[in-house]
Amino acid sequence: MPKKYFNVAGPCHLSKHYMLDPLRDSGEELMDLIDQEQYFVIHAARQSGKTTLLLELVNKIEAEGKYYALYCSLEKIQGITDSKEAMPEIVDVLKMAFYGSNIPQAELFAKEPSGIGFASMMQFELSKIAKTLDKPLIIFFDEADCLSESTLISFLRQLRDGYVSRSRIPFIHSLALVGMRNIRDYKARIRDNSATLGSASPFNIAKESLTINTFTKDEISELYSQHTAETGQVFEPQVVDYIFEQTSGQPWLVNAIACECIEKMCKKDYTIPITQDMAKTAINTLILKRPTHFDSLMERLKEDRVRKVIQPLILGDDVDKTTDNYLYAKDLGLIKASNGKVEPANQIYAEVIVRYINQTAQEAIQNKKPDFNLPKYVVGNKIDVNCLLRDFQSFWRENSEIWVDLYEEGFYEYKEAAPHLVIQAFLQRVINGGGQIIREMALGTKRADICIEWENQKYPIELKILRSEKAKDLSQISTYIDKCGTNEGWLVVFDRDANKSWDEKLYVNEIEDAGKRITVFGC
Repeated sequence: MPKKYFNVAGPCHLSKHYMLDPLRDSGEELMDLIDQEQYFVIHAARQSGKTTLLLELVNKIEAEGKYYALYCSLEKIQGITDSKEAMPEIVDVLKMAFYGSNIPQAELFAKEPSGIGFASMMQFELSKIAKTLDKPLIIFFDEADCLSESTLISFLRQLRDGYVSRSRIPFIHSLALVGMRNIRDYKARIRDNSATLGSASPFNIAKESLTINTFTKDEISELYSQHTAETGQVFEPQVVDYIFEQTSGQPWLVNAIACECIEKMCKKDYTIPITQDMAKTAINTLILKRPTHFDSLMERLKEDRVRKVIQPLILGDDVDKTTDNYLYAKDLGLIKASNGKVEPANQIYAEVIVRYINQTAQEAIQNKKPDFNLPKYVVGNKIDVNCLLRDFQSFWRENSEIWVDLYEEGFYEYKEAAPHLVIQAFLQRVINGGGQIIREMALGTKRADICIEWENQKYPIELKILRSEKAKDLSQISTYIDKCGTNEGWLVVFDRDANKSWDEKLYVNEIEDAGKRITVFGC
């Protein structure tokens, strides 16, 4: 039996898990910041390796022997908004962190009540322990961005005051605030609460804001080769390409797909090679299982600031890339900028985002039209997309007004994207179990492209909202048809004009364009 496995829960440990060196990209830069006595920020999306990096950094610092290093998670303080209540709790969390560390006399931290008020107690206790140590102290505050309102302000003020005074009063040599959010979001949250740190702002002491890179294709190959070296089980060459294409190197996804293939599909029979079809099945299984990784990330879709980015992304509309909303969604790991386009962070998230928002719609379709299923639309060895979209036209005519009411439980504000979401829910309901829907979303294109893949055939469909006659332009769908390698495609145009009758909105036009057959469906 192999000693290691692909980890999908909590930080990775070299003795237990297949893993890459967490410090491979940033170790030298981080140590330079520490040597310079800097305070800095590390931010990255959930389950991208932040805690693993911090624990490895603590190990490295301890091994070198120049400093003492402490890892401290502030996750337990989440939701405590009153600093009078929160600051003693933060001191207790630090006390536990010191207790579990290799720092000498750590048990002396906050051993006796100090009598110091909440506005200075953390600073006082950290100064007191720093004074007893024979080497400088480094602290990594994980989950620092979970602090809110007055708690965040008091916490940062005390760090800043300790920083400013440390030439006279011993304090932390270097520290990092670590979480999903960049430093600007700490600022934004304080502004949102109409509070100010005034001259005691800690932000002018944070020298750098660093992030953690996702895996490259070569790094995925290197990670998987560790398993092959230990067990002999191979990943076929095209598997790494496919997984990189689907995940964009997101670490949790890379590990989860391998884990699903090895442990669930192969049942740890290491003589079975991992194939691309296995990886595809593993991805679909993960999407349907909705692990906590997806749920915790997708819950962010209910936040208004995230909706202001994701809804335009679904519609292909523009969004200001300089806004805090855009940068926040990017920091969360929901989106990325690639070749000048903004799109979901990876293909899997693109699928999960739409499914998560339109789950209510899919359930409604199942209740209203349980006969919508793939065999109904298969003629010979092809899907009759024209028949499928005619049925959707009828369904949309009968039910379009109820969708606003269905997007409740945090998703009501996605009503502007309801046409796109509903047709994708409709297609998903039909295709489930018999094929795959590939979604391509990109800001600024004024459209969404989807492609049905079934029996090694592709059916490209473009979705648009009618805002002007440009929506009926065929150049974009023609380009998409070329990209999919077919000679036929479909354009669905939604007309939201309440003054038009359904007879005016619903139509089907078949057009030949540069040797391609394009069918336009009005809805």
